[in-house]
Amino acid sequence: MKLDNLHKLLIHELKDIYSAETQLLKAIPVMADAANDPDLEKAFRKHLEETEGQVKRLETVFESLDFQPGGHRCEAMAGLIKEGEEMVKADAEPEVRDAGLIAAAQRVEHYEMAAYGTAVALAEKLSKHDIVETLRKSLEEEGKTDRDLTALAERVINFKAMVA
Repeated sequence: MKLDNLHKLLIHELKDIYSAETQLLKAIPVMADAANDPDLEKAFRKHLEETEGQVKRLETVFESLDFQPGGHRCEAMAGLIKEGEEMVKADAEPEVRDAGLIAAAQRVEHYEMAAYGTAVALAEKLSKHDIVETLRKSLEEEGKTDRDLTALAERVINFKAMVA
């Protein structure tokens, strides 16, 4: 698809987000299984449920735009997931690995926040208010996950990693 207008750019961005989210459906359980701290594992499992909902929201958005969601691979997310996999496999103390898993997960969250923020801005410019509200829900979830991971790191995980 030639990107010759803002509407097509929005579709392109949404396809990128959809690819990112569907890749995460496979990656998040791996990180959850690798987590040593039960609260971290719980946070990953909760985010997996949110990601499943985000994928469904995106499918609804694509339906409203009369486009199919597939046909694109988000290479940035593939790279971020690879970094997370490296942390899962790293020769590390379990508490230190947990801190590394949070770091990897937060890089993912920041990418997603940037992607959703861009898509919201494009949809707003195109006066697609129903899509804006749908995407904003996912953007807010990503931000909350990032804040929750920060709080978990600052309250517990990083202290455990210091004494490992």
